[in-house]
Amino acid sequence: MSRVPYPFRLAWEDVDPAGHPFDPDRVAQVVHTVGPARRVPSRTDPDLDLTRVNWAWDVAGPWADAMTYVLVQHYGPWISGWRWSRGEGDIDGGPVGNWCCASHSITTEQETLDRVVAAVREWREWLERLAARFEAYPLDPEDLASDPVLWERTAHHLILQVADFTGAESGWYGHCEQVLGWFLTYWGVAPERAAQLVDRAVGGRFKSWTAPDAALVEDIAQRLVGPLRPADARRHREPARTPDEDEAAELPDHLERWLATRDSVPWPEHQDTADNGPVAPARDGAVQEFRAFDAAVDTARAAGLLAALELVRADAARGATLDFELIRSWQRHVLATPGAPPMRTHPAFAKGGAERYGIGPDTRARLDACLAQADDGRLSLAARAARAHLDVCFFHPFDDGNARAALLTLLFVLAREGVTLESVVLIRRFSHRADDPRDALGLCSSVEHHIGWSRAAHAK
Repeated sequence: MSRVPYPFRLAWEDVDPAGHPFDPDRVAQVVHTVGPARRVPSRTDPDLDLTRVNWAWDVAGPWADAMTYVLVQHYGPWISGWRWSRGEGDIDGGPVGNWCCASHSITTEQETLDRVVAAVREWREWLERLAARFEAYPLDPEDLASDPVLWERTAHHLILQVADFTGAESGWYGHCEQVLGWFLTYWGVAPERAAQLVDRAVGGRFKSWTAPDAALVEDIAQRLVGPLRPADARRHREPARTPDEDEAAELPDHLERWLATRDSVPWPEHQDTADNGPVAPARDGAVQEFRAFDAAVDTARAAGLLAALELVRADAARGATLDFELIRSWQRHVLATPGAPPMRTHPAFAKGGAERYGIGPDTRARLDACLAQADDGRLSLAARAARAHLDVCFFHPFDDGNARAALLTLLFVLAREGVTLESVVLIRRFSHRADDPRDALGLCSSVEHHIGWSRAAHAK
């Protein structure tokens, strides 16, 4: 599961202010009391050797990720856009001006935290501005055939507004396309249909560092609305649901979806990859990640992960069997519990209540059967590690800490083959869908990339 949600993946229901209460007067208190606020990094830290450490990559970036992580835990995924700065910042092409990038915006402790607060407020104000703009043009799908002009005018104004607030700088068009999609879904167009309409209307014609001219804006607005029909939208927009209402809503079992997807994925086979023996780069990516990102969240959290990682590698060295019992022995350190935590006994929810993982009398046995397939030498090492990682993600065996358990499982599968990764960034930074084979293959590619990267570093 993703440690840090990326705002360009957010749907309107994820960010709609109507469904996510926020008090701008309390945000400073929240920011100043979370874990990362007590550990703002400094270039003048005597324990930091900048001749051996990349400040932006190894220190500043993980701290900003940690701040995003704890804010998301408090407010929800919508807040992840606080770092979506204009131009080539932490996240390319956003509307936020109070934060540039971790390497430049992290200065003194007070200045840094003040920037975080200002950026959070700015992002929220932008979302509220968009919601007001959407509502200012109440649209009726029945008017599409006879009078589409109001829909076109709305799209026209939104394009200009996004270009203005992003400065039409690097990558601005990504957020512009997202906002157009948000607008259509706000008025009842299905997300898949909205994405299709936006993609066809824009057609790659927006450019970085270039504000769209009037003719282009007009043409895109017309192309966006032209194919719309009343059947594409609901007559009345459904009000935003609260998190409690989302949880109460009927959800499919995403564990069952994963198991169906798992069998359909064309997992890369061993002979098609370059698995070439042990890898021991000078830099231990997992250790670095826990000391940078997790320690910024909470020092006890990092200590638990480091202790668990030591046990993971010892278990790999002795040839331990990968099953739930082994994972729960690591999870004792991850969660700092007196004993190994048990398997959950109730359905679990994740991603803000958007995914549900069922439970049954055979869930543990099914998990063990899946984990046993990590020994299948017909598949590439990256495929076996990625699949085991996703098994733990979607079986969601514990009441807490499943993402960390999944990462440790992946590291165990690699460690049995003598492979240590120089970095785990691509593995740990993105969330995964239970029902998308391409997503599973994407994780395989990330693991394969990290193995190759680590092998190249080891060879130097």
